[in-house]
Amino acid sequence: MAIPVALCRVSKYEPESVRKSVGMLLETIRCRPPRGARILVKPNLLTPKKALATTHPLVVQAVCEYLLDYGARVSVGDSPSFGTAKKVANANGLAEALNGLPIKIINLSQPTKIRLASGISMGISQKALEKDLIINVAKLKAHSQLRVSAAVKNFFGCVVGFRKALAHCQYGDISNLFESLLIEIMQALPETVSLVDAVVAMQRTGPIDGDPFDLSLLGASSNPVALDTALYTILGLQPHHVPLWLESQKQGLSGAHIHELSYLLAQPEEFDTAGFALPSPLKPVTFHPVRFLRGRLKSVFSRF
Repeated sequence: MAIPVALCRVSKYEPESVRKSVGMLLETIRCRPPRGARILVKPNLLTPKKALATTHPLVVQAVCEYLLDYGARVSVGDSPSFGTAKKVANANGLAEALNGLPIKIINLSQPTKIRLASGISMGISQKALEKDLIINVAKLKAHSQLRVSAAVKNFFGCVVGFRKALAHCQYGDISNLFESLLIEIMQALPETVSLVDAVVAMQRTGPIDGDPFDLSLLGASSNPVALDTALYTILGLQPHHVPLWLESQKQGLSGAHIHELSYLLAQPEEFDTAGFALPSPLKPVTFHPVRFLRGRLKSVFSRF
């Protein structure tokens, strides 16, 4: 059976246009939560210093308003690499965008040790695990280690705090293991729906620094692998270009092949990606111990 992927054009971050587009996408993929459902909206809140690397506040706001209209109980949360979710939200305008809505911005803390299919245990936030549904609201951006970061990678933020950097240190130098961990973390979570913000994508380098690229795209699917496959295709990539895509195909994941997708709204060829620059060659996934310690210190001080 074909996997539905909904894409639409949004020329700029304008409140009414974003609101209508987000509502259309979520309705098209039949995201209709029951009244009272406990939902985590999980944007990318990487750092308080680089708004381009984070999901745009208007996109997150539109998702939250859509869910509230269904009577859902909504919280917005992440476990940022630097600072807290509230600090990042204050810095990038998300707190202001959500002001007046019955929504709490939470840090994805309270690690619960989950044993993954590989046998590795990972500290995933209980605040994510206890939800009925996670709406994964990612940013499309270049990534110096994975080439592209989109829906599947964004679930990594459900791992609590320094455990993300520790995973880089412990498993980054083992062939394909880190990419496999990203998939296993996604699979360990409750039911999810994914939406990717690529109105202004981030090109050239990442995951923190990068340059803007007006792609004018929002996309959604109940299958994050399928949504990522659609985005890779739009960017003109092949599986061997993207380690996470290649690993998804090796594992036989649903949605990892282009022929499995069904585009319900806009078609991939409607989006112009000419000139979109991605990093090459890729940097090692592993973190050197000195980098890990430096990052830990920076993370601690960025909380204040």
